[in-house]
This record gives sequence, structure tokens and C-alpha cells, in this order.
Amino acid sequence: MRIELFSSEYLNIVEINTTGDNDNYIKGDSESKYIESEVFNLFANCFENANKLYEFFGATKYNSRKIVPLRNELNNKLEAFENIKSYEDFENHLEQVFLGQEFVDELTVEDSKWKENWSFYLNKLITVNKGLIEIADKCIEEQKVLWVIGY
Repeated sequence: MRIELFSSEYLNIVEINTTGDNDNYIKGDSESKYIESEVFNLFANCFENANKLYEFFGATKYNSRKIVPLRNELNNKLEAFENIKSYEDFENHLEQVFLGQEFVDELTVEDSKWKENWSFYLNKLITVNKGLIEIADKCIEEQKVLWVIGY
């Protein structure tokens, strides 16, 4: 499992796209970032809370009215991650997230000793979280529309 933002050569992903306007976007643009679905699921509630019309299998638009609430939700998620101080805290956080078990299952397949290295994975999630905040900040500063597209 890739706990990072990456380019388009992988499916079972969510595209984070800032190339469009209020009506359209350029699907698969070279500027887009991608996140594996199991990782995105840990952040999905941020996107759902910021835009009640969020749809995983389709395109959801975050314009100037929705991008600030999204940034606030992502900041809250970052704070929650940064407050995790033990494996038990990490496990508890993942248990409370809808589809968090899918993340754990995928992690277990990839690294049978992930529980010993939980802080490594937490730090990767924090890096992804900060990357999502940077994208939201760019949209705010440059008055761009953020499109989130699940595949």
C-alpha cells in the first residue's frame, strides 16, 4: 500500500485535481495527485463534512464555498493524528474511522510487523495530510477549484 500522493499509473485511487473550473476539469492531468483508496478512506470524512454532495465514485467539486471548510476538516484530522502518542491511540483512531479496518487489513498484508512500526505509518499519514492541506491552501490562494474523483 502506498501511503503517499502519487501520479496516475495506479488504479483503485482517488484523483486530487486542481486543473478545472466550476464546470469541468482535465481528467488525469499531469498536475493531478493521486491517493490510494484505502488511504483516502481515512480522510473521506473530511471531504464528506466539507461537501454534503461528496460522492466517492464520481467527481465532487470544492469551490470557494467548500474549500475553506475542507481545509478546516483536514486541519482537524492533522491535529488528531499529531495527538496520537502510542500504538493504542493509533489503533483506536483507525477503529473509529469508517473503513479504517480496510486500511489495517491492507497494512497487515504489506507489513506483518506494522504494529511494531506504527509510528512510521502514522508519520506517512501526517505527510499525506499536510500535502492535502497544501493543495487546499493553493486552491484558496489561487482561487482554484478542487475536484476529487474516485476510480
